[in-house]
Amino acid sequence: MAAKIETRLHVDAHIEAGTTLGLDHAGAHFLRSVLRLKPGAMLAVFNAQDGEWLARIDGIGKGWCSLEVTELRRLPEPEPDLWLVFAPIKRARLDFVAEKAVELGCSLLQPVFTGYTDVSRVNSERLAANAREAAEQCERLSLPLVRDVISFEKLLADWPTERRLLLCAESGGVKPIGEVLQDIRAGDPQAGREPWAIMTGPEGGFTKGELDALTKLPFVTPVGLGPRILRADTAAVSALACWQAVLGDWEKRPPDRSDA
Repeated sequence: MAAKIETRLHVDAHIEAGTTLGLDHAGAHFLRSVLRLKPGAMLAVFNAQDGEWLARIDGIGKGWCSLEVTELRRLPEPEPDLWLVFAPIKRARLDFVAEKAVELGCSLLQPVFTGYTDVSRVNSERLAANAREAAEQCERLSLPLVRDVISFEKLLADWPTERRLLLCAESGGVKPIGEVLQDIRAGDPQAGREPWAIMTGPEGGFTKGELDALTKLPFVTPVGLGPRILRADTAAVSALACWQAVLGDWEKRPPDRSDA
């Protein structure tokens, strides 16, 4: 009978069979005080470089835990290079955006202050913690990068021009996102392997000046998200799901799931 895996944890250290990993205070506290695990319990540890490994709790105490790595469960695998660029929104909905963006395969989260953004600050540490927890729960191998919030002007000034940007625009003569993505795939079936980003605005949408600045850029493709005005968090999740369904990795199945 296969060992019961109590939880998954992302670790920064190199993982290989026979090594011992020491967890930080937060990880040790989670295993000891939240899950109440004892020596001998099994868990999975993972990172993008080394894949996912089975590990046994070798010892655990207040603020410390050592793990013995036993065997490989999953090899590292390529994932889409997909950023989410979004205007910050209120905290509960911002937590939701971070969690769902990770589940939908984003490799980087970039908050940006736009003209109609109501939020004045972003807790990047909280966003990163939400991203880490979501990655551990959804069984992906990588941990997305969470960047500090920047201005709209700096975003455009520093943008890597090889990265295509799908702009979710509420106004203007744009085509539906599904039609645009299908056309892109028809022209290049491997387009999803290129660097991409999706950008959504705040609850009030983008200013006319921001839309004008964005749509003039050669790497930007504006798209529509249907006839209803979506909340900012709904727009982000919808656009990411559309991209993954057409250009992303949704042809794959979750790990360890049979076809039966």
